[in-house]
Amino acid sequence: MSDIVIKTEHLTRTLFGEVPVTLVEDVGLEIRRGEFVVITGPSGSGKSSLLYLLGLLDTPTSGTVWMNDENISAYSEDKLAELRLAELGFVFQFHFLLPEFSALENVMLPMQRLGRMSDEQIRSRAASLLTDLGLEEQQHKLPHQLSGGQSQRVAIARALANDPLLILADEPTGNLDSTSSQNVENILKELAHQHHRAVAVVTHETRFAAAADRVITIVDGRIQG
Repeated sequence: MSDIVIKTEHLTRTLFGEVPVTLVEDVGLEIRRGEFVVITGPSGSGKSSLLYLLGLLDTPTSGTVWMNDENISAYSEDKLAELRLAELGFVFQFHFLLPEFSALENVMLPMQRLGRMSDEQIRSRAASLLTDLGLEEQQHKLPHQLSGGQSQRVAIARALANDPLLILADEPTGNLDSTSSQNVENILKELAHQHHRAVAVVTHETRFAAAADRVITIVDGRIQG
């Protein structure tokens, strides 16, 4: 199998209305295992739109998406949903933890949905992920009892729950202080370099770009350079 986790060819997304708006235009890129990629550019340039296309959350108007050497462009919505759950992990600026569930229960949810492990295995893996991220003492707390940095680490643990090949993060440090931001950056970089996952991060933060293996700059929906 190739090291290329995801690849796009001529990827375009246009919103059609009275005045059509093209969010992403003719984008071709590859992201490989073990690679920490930063996607940057001005506000409104199409960074997040590209990330949502890579995450199979939006449908391209035209172009092709390959994952693990397979053309997934013609997949049904059900098959795409299964692929998202099994192979993709998402981290957003707002952690979106379910407030009525503990940190442990939030991390267990993706595994329960995928249904490939027993309840005991799911609970054990969730606890292990939280421990690895320094949250052993917080696993039974509700989201409102956690700090912003702790909540984002829970969100990262949740993103890793089903052992995905590709981690996609959209402004993951946008609401964090500098110490928590550095912690999240280190975790994401470690996931790529030490755990051999493909990691793509949309961010405005120059520090992230300096730490990246590769920077993709988007302007007006197109890759520059």
